[in-house]
Amino acid sequence: MAADDMPENGTAIGGAADAAEAASNSTALDVVARSGFAVMALLHIIIGAIAVALVLGAPGQAEPTGAIEQLAANPWGPAVMWAGFTGCAGLSLWQLSEATLRARHLPRGERLGKLVSSGFLAIAYGSVGLSFAAFAVGQRGNSGDSTRDFSTVLVQGPLGVPALIGLGLVIMGIGAYFIVKGAGKKFKEELHHFEGTRRGHLVSALGVAGHVAKGVALVLTGLLFVIAAATIDPGSSTGLDGSLKALRDHPFGPYLLLAIGAGFIAYGAFALVRARFGRMQGAGHPPGDRAGGRPAAKWSSRRGST
Repeated sequence: MAADDMPENGTAIGGAADAAEAASNSTALDVVARSGFAVMALLHIIIGAIAVALVLGAPGQAEPTGAIEQLAANPWGPAVMWAGFTGCAGLSLWQLSEATLRARHLPRGERLGKLVSSGFLAIAYGSVGLSFAAFAVGQRGNSGDSTRDFSTVLVQGPLGVPALIGLGLVIMGIGAYFIVKGAGKKFKEELHHFEGTRRGHLVSALGVAGHVAKGVALVLTGLLFVIAAATIDPGSSTGLDGSLKALRDHPFGPYLLLAIGAGFIAYGAFALVRARFGRMQGAGHPPGDRAGGRPAAKWSSRRGST
């Protein structure tokens, strides 16, 4: 009898997953997720502006916490913080649905990659959302200090040094991915609205400059983790802000820092366009389409890749 119940249980679980996927396809989540993309775009623009200001000798933290602090300083700070939290939370939830619910429809060999990539983004966007919430309730932090504390705890563990090196290599790998994606203009898969127009050429230029600059910054950040592990000095892993500020001490560093800052601004501008016009395509088809329901083309016109 237990064996007879197994198909029913499987059907019930599948039905619940389909219902959850249908809920994740709602217009409300689509709007909130797009607002989250817009929030992340704005943070990139502010980080780029701070990086440019660092070249001129101005103080600031060229990382998400520093950007959020700038937003919190205006009279509408608390409202902006909660709006940022809502957008990032919605975007994190959408990425989580990409990693789990819609990834079910992918070929088995692609599911793990989707789980890792979208799962990582869900965690990253969620952490930024928590930073917004912390600022909203008056608990401000420094990501550089948090990174150093995390590296110190990790190094003291049984597999500390290899784990820290592995983390650095992963971040460098993500950076290399952004560089390749930008140089190869692979981001065009996410944004076809202006294809073949003059505006499209401008958006493409912003995408190339932005992705390459962000990739270089991530490679530098990952490199600091590797150096921290190799020298058993977790204090040298200071995150994005520390990696950018370290450039000022090198002969051509200020020029590279200026280029990266401009690139972050370009990436933010590109991301704003993507937030408005980019497709929000799921990993597979919506519930019911597997049996030959609504054509996939109509589905992909509403949702874009992550």
